[in-house]
Amino acid sequence: MLVVGQIGKPHGIRGEVLVTVRTDDPEARFAAGSVFTTEVPRDRRVSTGPAAVAVPGIAYKVPAELVLESVRWHQGKGIAQFEGVLDRNTAEALRGVLLQVDSAEIPVPEDPDEFNDHQLAGLSVVSVDGTVLGAIDRIDHAPSSDLIVLKKAGGGTALIPFVSQMVPTVDLAGGRVIVDLPEGLLDL
Repeated sequence: MLVVGQIGKPHGIRGEVLVTVRTDDPEARFAAGSVFTTEVPRDRRVSTGPAAVAVPGIAYKVPAELVLESVRWHQGKGIAQFEGVLDRNTAEALRGVLLQVDSAEIPVPEDPDEFNDHQLAGLSVVSVDGTVLGAIDRIDHAPSSDLIVLKKAGGGTALIPFVSQMVPTVDLAGGRVIVDLPEGLLDL
């Protein structure tokens, strides 16, 4: 499963929630009618307010799937309405829930220089001289460029701008990414 978003705080009183997007194609992933598998993180913060109830006397339980009714975009976040979430208390019960899709359902990009994040996660990162630097932990999408979050072989993490000058080769079949980094970049 691939995490494409996380539910944040409620927005208003009619069950809408803010959604932090974790995908490079939000319009496609968050179209009306999209179905998401839910995961409740073990460390999520729970509301200290009144418990949500779908039926009087019975506490609300996060469903295994949520269906998106509608979404509108504001300042890089989605304001989403899910089926069956009709009030603020129910929306509050969803805070922190991860929204996931099956990675097999995501089409492979047509452009040979584009990749889905899940295709890159776990690939070995190798310098042009053949030194193994570590593995890709994830891809962060920053305003200026995407960043490879490298889990360094010696421990710790480093950020590598995902630009062709620094990442000349992505070899999915070989399970590696070849990088040509300026001196000291991994020491930052």
